[in-house]
Amino acid sequence: MTIKEKLQILLKLSGLTQEELARRLGVTFAALNRWINGKAVPRKKAQEKIDELYKEYSGEKHVPESVLGAKKGMVLQKRQGHKNVLSEILDNPDIRDRFYLSLTYNTNRIEGSTLSENETAAILFENAALPNKSLIEQLEAKNHQAALEYLFQYLSEKKFLNEALILKLHAILMNAIRPDAGSYRNHGVRITGSNVPTANYLKIPNLMENFADKLGRKIPDEIKRIAATHGEFEKIHPFADGNGRIGRLLMHAMAIRANLAPVVILQEKRRLYTTYLHKAQTQNDTSLLEDFLCDAILEGYKILERKN
Repeated sequence: MTIKEKLQILLKLSGLTQEELARRLGVTFAALNRWINGKAVPRKKAQEKIDELYKEYSGEKHVPESVLGAKKGMVLQKRQGHKNVLSEILDNPDIRDRFYLSLTYNTNRIEGSTLSENETAAILFENAALPNKSLIEQLEAKNHQAALEYLFQYLSEKKFLNEALILKLHAILMNAIRPDAGSYRNHGVRITGSNVPTANYLKIPNLMENFADKLGRKIPDEIKRIAATHGEFEKIHPFADGNGRIGRLLMHAMAIRANLAPVVILQEKRRLYTTYLHKAQTQNDTSLLEDFLCDAILEGYKILERKN
């Protein structure tokens, strides 16, 4: 594969503009444009950066166990400094509201929402009605905030993660948006942009019963558990809509139950997230997703420590 071809594929995989890709590579737009058009060839160091970025976005990146172990160690070290993550969130309105905003804005943007972070904040905290935005998008924001409020309160009462919680979260998330809110789908679906097969809808009740049984179990490596569980849930795809958002709410629940910060997946990292999730689902290799989730949990600690 030529550098020109690799760059063209990289632009498609990453969703970056040429200007953004040039900044990631540390070169000028003009230099990158010449490489893409085959009018020049980058030097060795630039080629190495291109190869590294290509592997990152294609899922070919390899995370050595030592590196992943060190990253998990950073997360666990952060955990030691926080006696009760959920209490910190609920007892500090500024931290709580920052989580409401960040988690709601990013999860909805990942699913295609056009609301900006400022518009999301106006809807969540000022009950603003935005005439230039769709009612559905505004309901999605308010409903996600309500789902987070319910989830945090539920976890504060130290209840088990179970199937009833999953259905309740979906009922809240899809309230006044879909008539099947809180119910499993009764038809086949495909995951947009993915070749991962979803479960036959007739098998969903049994699959979700088994999934919920495993949801409450604990294993020593909580990050691996979160990654594997998320991949399994999204592969079942139990709802007609809202699976990604419910899956991410469950990741927050699992993280908080392990006294870790919520999992803040930034919307600009959507392509990496979907690539690593796809690899976990199709190749039974969760290492890249685990590495990614470590970074997302560390983003959560930034909010918890008022550094974001």
